Amino acid sequence: MREGEVRIPSGCAIAAVISRKGVRMSGGIIASAMSPMHDRSNGLGGGFAGYGIYPDYKDFYAFHMFFDSRATRKECEAYLKENYEIVKSEIVPTRKIPEITDEPIIWRYFVDPLKSSLGNLQLDEKEFVVRTVVDINSRMDGAYVASSGKNMGTFKAVGYPEDVARFYRLDEYEGYSWTAHGRYPTNTPGWWGGAHPFTLLDYSVVHNGEISSYDANRRYIEMFGYKCSLLTDTEVITYILDYLVRVQGLTLDEAAGVIAAPFWSTVERMEDGEKKAKAEYLRTVFPSLLITGPFSIVLGYDGGLMALNDRLKLRSMVVGEKDDRVFIASEEAAIRAMEPDVDRVRAPRGGEPVIINVEEGLY
Repeated sequence: MREGEVRIPSGCAIAAVISRKGVRMSGGIIASAMSPMHDRSNGLGGGFAGYGIYPDYKDFYAFHMFFDSRATRKECEAYLKENYEIVKSEIVPTRKIPEITDEPIIWRYFVDPLKSSLGNLQLDEKEFVVRTVVDINSRMDGAYVASSGKNMGTFKAVGYPEDVARFYRLDEYEGYSWTAHGRYPTNTPGWWGGAHPFTLLDYSVVHNGEISSYDANRRYIEMFGYKCSLLTDTEVITYILDYLVRVQGLTLDEAAGVIAAPFWSTVERMEDGEKKAKAEYLRTVFPSLLITGPFSIVLGYDGGLMALNDRLKLRSMVVGEKDDRVFIASEEAAIRAMEPDVDRVRAPRGGEPVIINVEEGLY
């Protein structure tokens, strides 16, 4: 068959940008990265996460939510009022465009957990919010929490990412860090809740690839109260990282050493005794959280980004820098769409985490 007569996609598209100095930039910059990677998507999912976008409400959890009806929204709002002070409640601004259809009711709440509720359950704020999100997503039909962190939010839909950006008026937001995703689902449905990023608290994950270890990962993580109910394998990555970093107290580098752990043969050849001992420990204690299959992911979190490939580097991902900004994408063309004069472009090795943090005190 001649070239061009059949389309063989390379999978989904991911992109990200962050300012090390915490300088806020328009969401238009991350939207521009997705156009060169248009053919990596098929219109069944696109989305973005922005950090630093709600400075006036930075001390409150921002719940971005989808509802299938007004009745569901009222039911969920009553549920929230039992345990949270709702500081602000409003519809998320969108613009009607023909490319985005069948949209749910898209709402956002800025909330603060009630001290009485925290005291009754003897939980810290973050664990309380996690339980709220899991409960809504798994128990309340027609309601879905798209994001739940402080001073951040996720904007996603069924559509191409460029259209999703226009739909959500992304150019009207400013953040110090942005991530993006264009979806090409292969064995899971394309629906609004199944678009990336997947989030929990301030963690957001965009993913290109497929998780062949999904069932093992899911069964293990659900023993700790998480529920994978969103019909897409990427969801489990978010919960794994929350469990490893927030609950178990691992560093991001150590968490990367769990989900993209080196082969035992590689560990055996390590000459640094301390590094070898740590790798052995992580592989022994968390064997069920090793993610197998091809993947490249970007994790967004409060104050930073982490990019990571599977240990065999079966999905493309490149990183570039210019001044205080760091760019990540599936293709160099996407980085150059954000910054034509980017320099120091490189492809990280398989299993090598690239961690970029905003300088302390600058966001």
